[in-house]
Amino acid sequence: MTPRLMLQGCGSNVGKSMLVAGLARAYANRGLKVAPFKPQNMSNNAAVTDDGGEIGRAQALQALAARLPTTVHMNPVLLKPETERGAQVVVQGERLRHATARDYTALKPTLMRAVVDSFGRISQDADLVLIEGAGSPAEINLRAGDIANMGFAEATSTPVILIGDIDRGGVIAQVVGTKAVLDPADAARIKGFIINKFRGDVSLFDDGYRMIEQHTGWPGFGVAPWFADAGRLPAEDASDLRATVHHGPVRIVCLQLSRIANFDDLDPLRAEPGCTVEMIAPGQPIPGDAALVIIPGSKSTRGDLVYLRAQGWDIDLLAHRRRGGMILGICGGYQMLGQTINDPDGIEGPAGVSDGLGLLDVETVMTPRKSLTKKTARHPSSGTDLTGYEIHIGVTTGPDNERPLFEVNGTPEGAVSLEGNVFGTYLHGMFSADSFRAAFLAKLGVRAGQDNYACGVDATLDLLAQHLEKHLDLDVMLSLAREAG
Repeated sequence: MTPRLMLQGCGSNVGKSMLVAGLARAYANRGLKVAPFKPQNMSNNAAVTDDGGEIGRAQALQALAARLPTTVHMNPVLLKPETERGAQVVVQGERLRHATARDYTALKPTLMRAVVDSFGRISQDADLVLIEGAGSPAEINLRAGDIANMGFAEATSTPVILIGDIDRGGVIAQVVGTKAVLDPADAARIKGFIINKFRGDVSLFDDGYRMIEQHTGWPGFGVAPWFADAGRLPAEDASDLRATVHHGPVRIVCLQLSRIANFDDLDPLRAEPGCTVEMIAPGQPIPGDAALVIIPGSKSTRGDLVYLRAQGWDIDLLAHRRRGGMILGICGGYQMLGQTINDPDGIEGPAGVSDGLGLLDVETVMTPRKSLTKKTARHPSSGTDLTGYEIHIGVTTGPDNERPLFEVNGTPEGAVSLEGNVFGTYLHGMFSADSFRAAFLAKLGVRAGQDNYACGVDATLDLLAQHLEKHLDLDVMLSLAREAG
């Protein structure tokens, strides 16, 4: 079998995704063909793959780190939360159904077949497969039927490295406690541990490191200090977006919807030196001095429209428009800006029609077919070209489409208000294009300070790889993966 290694965490958000990306680039820099894999992911931040499906954004970043095209088989099961108790289930890149947590438990046996199938496909042409777990194997109440952590490791005889997050505190208890609650057979699959996100003098943790080894019997593969440039890489979780990025005097704000999706649209703006980019949390007003308000994508457009109004943001948006401020709606945000949103088949929730914000003269009808496409577009007002992707359900039409924000192969895409300060589009990833970003920011009075955003991400991945080469024992970890192969 192909050499393989799985990184599982003592909890969520311990840095598994970042470590897999860094290791993928490090081993790729050694001349290996590395394939990233995550059996099951729960995220509304998705990417359109080169083979026409969707996967978690983190796996797309890991593929970039490994210098591979993306494929649906890198993340065969993607759960996209639509309500507090249910999620859209995407299997091998295609929407399967909406399922509650109870329904999903019954689905797992069939999903394991898809997971193992995708893993086999990924492994065929790889020198090394790096697998990311989900959540924590210490959630032993979820062990029966598990496909994300130990269930997958057992099915594929994959060795596991456990990640502890020292930044959140209690890392000794994290690692030792995980060993204590695991079934002995699962504990035996763990071959060592890594301590992640250390701040300060690493030598001060030498005693703690040895204590973990003594209490678990697992060897340590190193302590990874805090990687200061992590913010330059696309974030996976909405929780990563809470911090305000202060750079310049022009204020760009984004509404933190309850089901925010595909928020990587903000990443290039957050890196611009002339802008301050911040998320507006529930209960906070939209600041009066904002130059641009972004209504992002949503996994539950009508539900988040209710949520938006509950915060009073609809009133703030009207005031912002009257002041001449700019508003940009992307995907679900675009749909909210229109006159109505009609979901006759109840695709995103109960069937019905919702009144939109009325800031664009367009109407949306939800349809069963999901658009998953990469597109090349032109921004007519500036003459700049860009590439992006669409990942949505629904068709939006109306008079404001006669003033499109973009053109795709000569076909209008998106809409601009008659006054010219409210914009809507289904196109994600637009701000990654340097020329378009510069043209758009110029309307805000900002001179773009980044010449090549994509190169900046790639350079940061190289820095992350060097960081891990310096602090972790990559040679021993590779030997462990090869022993399993």
